[in-house]
Amino acid sequence: MMSELCDSPSSQPPRTEGESDLGHEDDLELQAQQYMDWVRNPEISGPRPHSCPLEPSSESQPRSSKSSASDLSVKLRSSQVLSGENSHSGLLSLPWELVLEICSYLDARFVLGVLPLVCRAFQCVLTDEVTWRIRAQKILGLSYPVLEGKDFDWPSACIELEEHLSHWSGSNPKMQHFSLSDGHFASVDSVLLIQNASLCVSGSRDRNVNIWDLRRLGQDGEKVLVKTLGDQPRGTHRGWVWALAAQDNMLCSGSWDSSIKLWDMASEGAAVREIRGKAAVLCLVYLSDVLVTGSYDKTVTLYDPRAGYPVLSSRKLHSSAVLCLAADDRFVLSGSEDRTLVMVDRRTNHVLQKLQLDSYLLTMSYAQGELWAGDKWGLVHVFDQQGGSFQHVKCFNVGHRSQLTGIRHSLGTLYTSSTDKTIKVHVPTEPPHTVFTLPHVDVVNGISVEGDVLAAASGSMSVEIWRKTK
Repeated sequence: MMSELCDSPSSQPPRTEGESDLGHEDDLELQAQQYMDWVRNPEISGPRPHSCPLEPSSESQPRSSKSSASDLSVKLRSSQVLSGENSHSGLLSLPWELVLEICSYLDARFVLGVLPLVCRAFQCVLTDEVTWRIRAQKILGLSYPVLEGKDFDWPSACIELEEHLSHWSGSNPKMQHFSLSDGHFASVDSVLLIQNASLCVSGSRDRNVNIWDLRRLGQDGEKVLVKTLGDQPRGTHRGWVWALAAQDNMLCSGSWDSSIKLWDMASEGAAVREIRGKAAVLCLVYLSDVLVTGSYDKTVTLYDPRAGYPVLSSRKLHSSAVLCLAADDRFVLSGSEDRTLVMVDRRTNHVLQKLQLDSYLLTMSYAQGELWAGDKWGLVHVFDQQGGSFQHVKCFNVGHRSQLTGIRHSLGTLYTSSTDKTIKVHVPTEPPHTVFTLPHVDVVNGISVEGDVLAAASGSMSVEIWRKTK
């Protein structure tokens, strides 16, 4: 367990001026390797504290539904009176518990998109959130969702849940697996799906950013690797490529060489510009109006990539390296090796909150005021935003043995990756229920999920792809 942050690699002095480019690149690689040995080495996380949750049980813990079909009957009777429909003929003469049971055998997307068009009664019942709450809780038999806000979208959540379970449940999930091992000659540390998962971008310690065309997977004679970005003889960057982000057709890569490079994917990956920073770029978030970076020198910086002088603000928010970021139109959230989570108001550029944690966070997934994050012990933490401040509300042990390197949470899905050489597929219940574990031959350095496609960055110099069986 890390006890003295001042002894970590991020506190080492920068290089002196006048060093050769080659010598500088060697220094960058040494610095990056020291960082890896300190922060991402599975062997040095230290023992988990006694307060950590226990290993997850394979048995589901059911709970009673908060709502019942009887709630729907009242609304149904009202809709029938208003529409003048005869409730004593045809399908509508059946008890609504039975109608909903019949609907449970139909695809959720079909039930929501088609059946409400049949009649007023179906429209009333099958678009009501109580219907979908009952359906989801019947599927899971577990406490769900972990955080239920006023605007929780039960129909969309139920559709996600059912499709997610359809893809991954059972001993033989309906997913094809492809290992792309012919593009990098060093560990792949970052991966990103773009353009509706038709393309995959990978960044590696070989200093290159590669573009893969996933539409060519499984096609004889088709080369999946499209190109390596940049035209430098030594690679896309002059240091390890550690972070990737995208917004529309613009792709951004961040490197240990302290640079951020922007690429236009609408123009076959043409170089747009390079932004020089002061330290290694460890994490990126790219929004429509701002690019946020977290760096080795404890700094969070906001850029406008379109401006001649792109720096909007730059603040040293931590006492050690910034390891992960999340942001939306209101907040910037940063997690650091100093075991803090800092929240900044984007509008005022003021620090709103600084939470001291038991361990440092390495990866985040953030949407609609709900933050899911993974730490150095392989635990999943959930934070809830209420009234402009965040609270740490849950901590889960999802079965990983060492650091979480990737997390992706949505209404009906949860994916985690770890240096313990596994990817786990869960449903986001309380606690998360693991649907499937994907073992790997080496550490998994990160994941990206888009629709029916899962991509993973592998320490075995490959990009791993899973997609729904066609």
